Amino acid sequence: MRLYVQVIEARGLPAMDLNGLSDPYVRLQLGKQRAKTKVVKKSLNPFWDEEFNFRVGDLKEELIILVLDEDKYFSDDSIGQVKLPLAKVLDAENLSLGSAWYQLQPKSKKSKNKECGEIRLTLSLSQSNPSCDGTPPRTCSEDLTSHSDKSSELKRESLSVESNGKIDSYSVSEAEEAEPDKEEKSQSRAFFDRMFQIFSGKSTEITKSTSRDIDFVEVIQEEPLKPEATELADDTVSNSTFDELLKILESKDQGGEMPENLTGGVILDQSYAVSPSELNTIIFSPNSNFLQSLAEIQGTTDLNIEPWRFENGESLKRVVTYIKAATKLVKAVKATEEQIYLKADGKNYSVLASVSTPDVPFGSYFRCEVLYCIMPGPQLPSEEESSRLVVSWRINFFQSTMMKGMIENGAKQGLKDSYVQFAELLSKNAKPLDLKDVESSKEQILASLQTEQESDWKLACRFFGNFTVISSIFVGLYVTVHILLANRSMIQGLEFTGLDLPDSIGEVVVCGVLVLQGERVLKMIGRFLQARKKRESDHGIKAQGDGWLLTVALIEGSDLAAVDSSGYSDPYVAFTCHGKTKTSSIKFQTLDPHWNEIFEFDAMIDPPSTMEINVYDFDGPFDEAVSLGHAEVNFLKSNLSELADAWISLEGKLAQACQSKLHLRIFLNNTRGVQVVSDYLTKMEKEVGKKINLRSPQTNSAFQKLFGLPPEEFLINDFTCHLKRKMPIQGRLFLSPRIIGFYTNLFGHKIKFFFLWEDIEDIQVVPPSLTSMGSPSLLIILRRGRGLDARHGAKSLDPDGRLKFQFQSFVSFNVANRTIMALWKAKSLSPEQKVRIVEEESEEKELHSEESGSFLGVEDAKMSEVFSSIVPVPLNSLMEIFDGDSLEQKVMEKVGCVDYSATPWESVSPDVHQRQVNYKFDKNISRYGGEVTSTQQRSRLHDKNGWLIEEVMTLQGVLLGDYFTLHLRYQIDDLQSKSKACHVLVSLGIAWLKSTKHQKRITKNVIANSSTRLKEMFRLVEKEFSTGK
Repeated sequence: MRLYVQVIEARGLPAMDLNGLSDPYVRLQLGKQRAKTKVVKKSLNPFWDEEFNFRVGDLKEELIILVLDEDKYFSDDSIGQVKLPLAKVLDAENLSLGSAWYQLQPKSKKSKNKECGEIRLTLSLSQSNPSCDGTPPRTCSEDLTSHSDKSSELKRESLSVESNGKIDSYSVSEAEEAEPDKEEKSQSRAFFDRMFQIFSGKSTEITKSTSRDIDFVEVIQEEPLKPEATELADDTVSNSTFDELLKILESKDQGGEMPENLTGGVILDQSYAVSPSELNTIIFSPNSNFLQSLAEIQGTTDLNIEPWRFENGESLKRVVTYIKAATKLVKAVKATEEQIYLKADGKNYSVLASVSTPDVPFGSYFRCEVLYCIMPGPQLPSEEESSRLVVSWRINFFQSTMMKGMIENGAKQGLKDSYVQFAELLSKNAKPLDLKDVESSKEQILASLQTEQESDWKLACRFFGNFTVISSIFVGLYVTVHILLANRSMIQGLEFTGLDLPDSIGEVVVCGVLVLQGERVLKMIGRFLQARKKRESDHGIKAQGDGWLLTVALIEGSDLAAVDSSGYSDPYVAFTCHGKTKTSSIKFQTLDPHWNEIFEFDAMIDPPSTMEINVYDFDGPFDEAVSLGHAEVNFLKSNLSELADAWISLEGKLAQACQSKLHLRIFLNNTRGVQVVSDYLTKMEKEVGKKINLRSPQTNSAFQKLFGLPPEEFLINDFTCHLKRKMPIQGRLFLSPRIIGFYTNLFGHKIKFFFLWEDIEDIQVVPPSLTSMGSPSLLIILRRGRGLDARHGAKSLDPDGRLKFQFQSFVSFNVANRTIMALWKAKSLSPEQKVRIVEEESEEKELHSEESGSFLGVEDAKMSEVFSSIVPVPLNSLMEIFDGDSLEQKVMEKVGCVDYSATPWESVSPDVHQRQVNYKFDKNISRYGGEVTSTQQRSRLHDKNGWLIEEVMTLQGVLLGDYFTLHLRYQIDDLQSKSKACHVLVSLGIAWLKSTKHQKRITKNVIANSSTRLKEMFRLVEKEFSTGK
């Protein structure tokens, strides 16, 4: 008798590595027999789907399933374990427990409360051979090796190749313990065989075993089934149609989730105007000619399709063999494709195809796996069913090889070409879904939502239909009747005419209760009057403009938290996207509100990255709203088809305690097509000052697949640079309208991450150093709690919980810096902070970037006086602030010039000297910092004893700083009447490089700040001179 174990998957495993993930694998042990699965890298929800069989010697034994985390340099960590007695399997119906989830328990008794996750297994006992027509499941040997001896395990696992149609692995020959009495063992029947015969009424054959020598290992051979039983099983399978087999498989479905896409990427994602079951029939039914037609198109020959069969009563599997057509690089080779259903529930289908090509170079080292996922598609206006097909792939390597990268690239290109033909042929059998159908479906769904306006009478009943109001009315009537019946009391104590005071403690208490009760009623009346005004919302307001249109339908809420004393809440929802907020109406005195309201955001030039959702409780216009929960919708990580009808779980203490949810329908449409891309690039060109080329569809598609982005995301630019962590790592930095991402693949070690522009709090330019190889670097600081998915690429985490990323060694630092700063400001600044760039002049000046080798041309600036004063400092002492010595450094740093540096004066003509000055603005001067590069010229005044200093300043990293340059003129005269005083006159002018409607506003701001800065500068000079006397 043998025990068959299928290790399918696990979920909710704890993170054992520093990157927040694990490298899990499963070790199984029955008595002295051991086996293990392959390692799934970097996953907390691994999928193995491997089968094993064990020889059963004692029904009192128990199967131990241990989940471990692989560690390259230390002993593997234990994640959790499950112990299953064989008696439990023997007592089960049909000697099978079926597919079920088992809770993992910590191996150590000290960690009883530790959550270890769950593992999904299938266990069954059988007397028959593993398979009659295919390769058997992996048999298990006695494993007496050390737990940390991984080299011996790999050597033992590389004996022979086994394929079960789901996950490819190696079979291990089974070794038997040597028995001293061979004759007695061969003639006797084990106790469990006799018990099985008594209870099941089936006859079993005696299992013969052989001895094991030091140099000889033989696999146990079991007696096959009787010919009559084999014929009966074959007749049953052959008489079952494909639909009947699917119904059997659907009846066994456990209702789990669809498997995730394979790691190689998605090669086909298309929706069709047929139901999922029809699409499944077209592709995989034996009666369909789809595979034959595809073989003719691709030049495939000798196609042989075996019928679908149940394997071990659980898995539906078939084998397809064919000879692939020759290509320029590879000759015609024979391929064996094993297809197996991972899921089938009538609406969702998942089939894993494992293709082996042993005749190609290194063909025995790997298998190519393709996952087909068929699921329901978007709802159509005709109310007909639609389906969505997602095809993903990966290469499953059995052994490591230096040719891994070449194999993956060759397979990727071959699969792309094959599935282009696959999609074209499938479109002839099933109509691809047009996006116009989806848009009309959106209109139909939104039209079905009807908002019911609550009447004043119902609203009054909600507010005043409670014990407080009813008791107050009763008390008020009671007191009124008492006043009418009571006699007028005489004036006594401190009373006088018009003032009637309580005559006892009891009357004082009653008066206090009446006052408090009246106050509560007045507050309720006030809230009712405010509620009448607040019933209106942003529902029904149509969006304006063309571009990215975001439509949100708020259907209902579920299980909201109760914060009012009445046990209810008055919830309303606020949606925020791109700095704009839409607010729903208030639903009073309910925990399960129904809105059916539609909100449309005005057209956006940039595609939105996220939408914030906040649910509040209304407590009046002057009270702070209590948060009932919040959530964030990330359009880059969410599927738009799933958002079309989704329940969003709310976060927050109150929301998580009550498991609050919102029912939303979210639609994001682009009304301008590809024109919106060119418009966005044109806008960025103006901010960057450099031409940005439109990337090809193939490049954008590769970029989207690399980071798993939606199809509307497009690449703007990419730069070669180094990511600085402990050691610099060379890779490429990718920039798009919504993300900044980094990718590298060095010797098979991949690092990939991205974060949103909105996640960035600050970007700093780090001066050149030896560690940055003599070039500046960019330090990007994220907001607290943001970008956690990219933490494995961060240089450090500061005490405030902010991630820091440093990029250096750019080929062209200026271009990279200007592009990154422009994209960040375009996405991160709020509408109040961001001044929109509008070109008004018909004749636009041509601007050249710094990389072109020429400076920006400037106009003659109109100068105006911004500072004039008599400074009680001698001329020579005052001119020290332009000599580059310690006084200049000290004064300039105190007025907010950080990292101030100046070159020595150089003669450009007999009477004129020139130098360069560079510094950064302190945060107190400019919120976003900024860098100043200026050129100063110094010359003597002709008519007077003094100096004339002219300065041209260019601003970088300042909002609209590339729209203008600043001209400063310092005229310093030595006063003859006062031996130790100078007259200082400073004029300022702005030379506009580009026209903008905000010129007056910018001019006013620059003059005000410059005047303040100059006053402080010369005040400090006077102070330093008086101190130094």
